[in-house]
Amino acid sequence: MEMMEKGRRAGKGAGLLGAAGVMTMYGTGALLVTAGAALALIVPVWVAALAVTGVLFLAAAVTALAGRQEIHHAGPALPQAAMASGREDVDAFMDAARAGRSL
Repeated sequence: MEMMEKGRRAGKGAGLLGAAGVMTMYGTGALLVTAGAALALIVPVWVAALAVTGVLFLAAAVTALAGRQEIHHAGPALPQAAMASGREDVDAFMDAARAGRSL
């Protein structure tokens, strides 16, 4: 019963975090509209919209390049240390089996 309660609470917490993320996205959109409207007081509306869009695409490109670099530095998705340890275990077992002793 304790684990069921913890699971329910964790699920509720995850749902609330997801809702907060959606609200943050809407808030960011509203902030960008506000920035465009404020900029439109100085320059024509189409220039303001183009400027805000350009900044968004530039931020997306920088974020994508940073993410690509992180993935590149992460290396292959193979558990190399676990595979090496498994090979050592198999080799030790095979050596012991050849010598007629048990581990």
